Amino acid sequence: MILTRYFLRELLISTFVITGILMMIVVSARLVVHLNKAVMGIIPPEAVFYTIVYNSPSFLQLILPLGFYISILLVYGRMHSENEMTVLYATGFGPKEVFKITTVPVAVMMVLIGFLSMWLAPTAADKLDTYYQQQQQESEFSFITPGRFNAIGKSKVSYAETLSTDRTEMQKVFMADGNSLILADSGRQYVNPETGSRYLELTNGRRFSGSAGQKELQTMAFDSYSVKIAEESSVAKKARKEAISTATLIKSDNRYHKARLHYRIGLFLLVPIIVIMAFPLSHVPPRKGRYGKVLPAIILYMVYYTTLITARKWMEQGVTPMWLGLWWLHGIFLGIGLLLMYLPVVQAKFASRKRLKALKLKDSAHA
Repeated sequence: MILTRYFLRELLISTFVITGILMMIVVSARLVVHLNKAVMGIIPPEAVFYTIVYNSPSFLQLILPLGFYISILLVYGRMHSENEMTVLYATGFGPKEVFKITTVPVAVMMVLIGFLSMWLAPTAADKLDTYYQQQQQESEFSFITPGRFNAIGKSKVSYAETLSTDRTEMQKVFMADGNSLILADSGRQYVNPETGSRYLELTNGRRFSGSAGQKELQTMAFDSYSVKIAEESSVAKKARKEAISTATLIKSDNRYHKARLHYRIGLFLLVPIIVIMAFPLSHVPPRKGRYGKVLPAIILYMVYYTTLITARKWMEQGVTPMWLGLWWLHGIFLGIGLLLMYLPVVQAKFASRKRLKALKLKDSAHA
C-alpha cells in the first residue's frame, strides 16, 4: 500500500506539472496567433479571450496524454538510474507489480481524456461556434451609419435610410454589388448554419444589372433576395467542425463524421498504448543518464499522433475504407509497444539458453 501511494503520487504530480507547463506554452503560442488574426481583422478583438477559453479543453485532450507519457519516462527513468527499481526487484516487487500499479493512473487518464474528447471539447467548441455566429451577425451592422454610404463585405457598398434600434435591420436599402444595383424596402443579416457564410437578406425590391456600353438594364423584381457578404473565417470554420456532438457522430453514416468519431475514440485509446510503449523505454541501466531514451520516446509519440491525424484525413477522403477506421493504426503501435516490452525478455531467454548449452558442451569436453 505504501509503495502504491508512492508510485501514484510521483506519477500524478509529475503528470500535472508537465501538463501545466506544456499547456502554458501552447496557450501562449495560440494567444499570439489569435492576436495577429484580431489585428488583421479576421476575428473581433474581444473574441480572442473566448477563443482561448473555449479551445482549452481541445488543447488539454492532446497535452494530457503527452504529459502522462513523459512523466512515466522521467519518474521510472529516475527510479532505474538511482537503483530504486533494482532494490524493489530484489525484494520480489517485480516489473509486473509496477505495471499493475501503473494501470491505476492509466484508468484515471482514460476517464479524463474520454470526458474531454467525447463531451467537454465538442461542447466548448459548440459554444465558441455560437459565439462566433453572434459576433458575425453584429459585426457588419455595428459599423453602419444610417443616411451614409457604407462598405459592407469586401466589395459591396450599401446605403440605408434608417436602422432599427437593435441595429439588426436596415430600411430603404440601396446596394451596389459589382455590375448590379439593388433597391429594397428592408434588409437583415443572417448566418447560414451549414456553411457559416454571412448573407444580407433583402425584401421587396428590384435588382438592376448591366455592363458598360449597354443601353438597357436587366430588371428583376423580388420578394426576397440574399447577397453573400463574407465567407466564414478559418477560426470559426474549425470551431464549427469540432462542435459536432459525439451522439450525432455515432448516428451519422457520413464519412467525415465517422472519421471524427474514430479520432475521438483514438485519443481515448492512445493512453494505454503509449503506456505500453513508455514502460520499457523508461528502463535505463543504473548510474546511467535518466534522459537517455526520452528523446527517442517523444519522437515515437509524435510519429504516433501525427500519423493519427493523417489517417483521419485519409478516412475523410476515402483513401481508407470506413470499416477499417483507425483501428489498423492503433494495432501497429500496440504491436510496437508489445515488441519493446517483450523483446528484452525473449533475448534474455535465448542468451540464457546459449549459456546453458555452452556450459554443457564445456562439461562434456572435460568428461
